Amino acid sequence: MTNERIEATYLLETPMDPSRIAAVMAGEQSSGTFVRVAGETDALRARAGAEVLEVTELGAVSEPSLESAYLERKAVFGPYRRARVRIAFPVANIGRNLPTLAATVSGNLYDIGEVTGLKLLSLTIPQAYRSRYLMPTMGIAGTRAQLGIYERPLFGTIIKPNVGMRSSEIADLVETLCEAGVDFIKDDEVCANPDHAPIAERVPAVMARIRAYRDRTGRDVMMAFNITDETDAMRRHADLVSAEGGSCVMASLNWCGLSGIESLRAHTPLALHGHRNGFGAMSRHPLLGIAFDAYQALYRLAGIDHMHVHGIGGKFVDAADEVEAAARRCIAPLATDANGVDDRVIPAFSSGQWAGTLPRSFEAVGSSDFLFMAGGGILAHPGGPAAGVLSLRQAWDAVSAGQSLQAWRPLAPELGDALKFFGN
Repeated sequence: MTNERIEATYLLETPMDPSRIAAVMAGEQSSGTFVRVAGETDALRARAGAEVLEVTELGAVSEPSLESAYLERKAVFGPYRRARVRIAFPVANIGRNLPTLAATVSGNLYDIGEVTGLKLLSLTIPQAYRSRYLMPTMGIAGTRAQLGIYERPLFGTIIKPNVGMRSSEIADLVETLCEAGVDFIKDDEVCANPDHAPIAERVPAVMARIRAYRDRTGRDVMMAFNITDETDAMRRHADLVSAEGGSCVMASLNWCGLSGIESLRAHTPLALHGHRNGFGAMSRHPLLGIAFDAYQALYRLAGIDHMHVHGIGGKFVDAADEVEAAARRCIAPLATDANGVDDRVIPAFSSGQWAGTLPRSFEAVGSSDFLFMAGGGILAHPGGPAAGVLSLRQAWDAVSAGQSLQAWRPLAPELGDALKFFGN
């Protein structure tokens, strides 16, 4: 039996001794409960019990981050001590079972009465355990090969308006975007299988335009069709995309769940574009939920190829350093002992992106291995979509030349128009 372990790191808040509560956490999520029970032998605890590896206190606060009726009943009050806690869970307890992995490292921990704050920060997964799960079918290298683009970021956009257009209107827009020079197009997360543009109608209509463009120019455009649905329906939708010559599907990770995404990965060789909408509900509170590092690990085990990281300087709440950390985690191997295994995924920047936010995005990633999606940054460019795409390429030319966008402006009128229009 394997002695491999998965390590989980948490931020804990409690009015009690953090070391004692860390032990409660380890027992609750492995072989123990609040009292010793029949059959819980020392040998079983040694084999199946989780181990507390580290408890580092970080200070205290006077008010709890979260209320606890348990603590009120016990008349236990602050100060509320915060600590960084690291716990190792035996792989043998979990097996190849992604939902059970999530239940083990999260599960009832959020409900423990002594806890007034808990956030799962990160997971350390050994390569031997990672190898039990499917790899991305495309990842960074495969997506680049599909599109024939190797030396620059991939430039993409989102179908706008978000929802409401009919299939023929979406197909017309996709054709316009192909002619404008985009590499990647995706449905919005709220447009999956609406009555006015059902997948059975929309996919053939859109792919007919992409195939015609591909046949005429020799240049492919990747379309991420939003197939978010129940699992059997997603399989059918993916088969339709494949039959029509598509290469990518998109799913809303949080609403399909780990099992749904893992089942979809096993069913189709298409690239899986992972949209994380709803992640803020898990992550925004500093003492509750799941941080991105742990989140991305779970969905990378499910087999995604692309992962949304939001955007720097965009319309969402993320600070620049948070987006940077997320992007850099995506382009690193999942396991620390990967030994040459390439399971990296493409970080997908979106939300309020345009030519002016490209340099900071490149700085964040540290390479050109990212997908840069601009909705309004392309479709609302004063010169039209083709000028919007050209402004992104000109911004990349400036970055590649080591020049500021302002310095490059005289050589790039479309970039200049974007700076004037969006820069305000």
